Amino acid sequence: MITTKSLFTTDGLDDKSLEFLTGAIEKNNLPGFDYFEFKRAVVSLMQMKLDDATAHKSAFTTAATVGVTKEKLLETAAYYRNVVEKEREQFDKALDNQNTTKITARQEEIKRLNDQIARHKAEITRLQDEVAGYLSQIDQAEKSVNLEGEKLEKARAAFDKTHKSVVLQIDQDIENMHKFL
Repeated sequence: MITTKSLFTTDGLDDKSLEFLTGAIEKNNLPGFDYFEFKRAVVSLMQMKLDDATAHKSAFTTAATVGVTKEKLLETAAYYRNVVEKEREQFDKALDNQNTTKITARQEEIKRLNDQIARHKAEITRLQDEVAGYLSQIDQAEKSVNLEGEKLEKARAAFDKTHKSVVLQIDQDIENMHKFL
């Protein structure tokens, strides 16, 4: 038994695609003897080792006995070609839909994630700049604290020295008052 798939040379063809297209041809097979049956007869004769020309002529001679003309074979071959072309159109639409759902949507997700990364990087840069500003403020505040601390320490030392001197002088005056008065 010759399968529809075996009517077409399969060397290097995608098996799944060939099954799909030959399935469409079978599903849309016109009633009576036409190109589809003629093709089957030619392939059958070629399997008996007849050459191309002899197989075609023999199949046509048999078909002619049931009223098939060359014009009918050409017309129905064009019909099956159209069936295959319609399957191509449907395949292209399905492929476009798959492209939209599987590729375009993923590309949009990648773009969204890249945008989010860019926003996060900008936020990180902003935060790093803010931290650097705070560190600069801390550095200035620490210098100010140290400077003020030194000033206060100098003021304390100066006050202590002066206080000690004044107390010493008062004590001297008290001693002198006891001594001289």
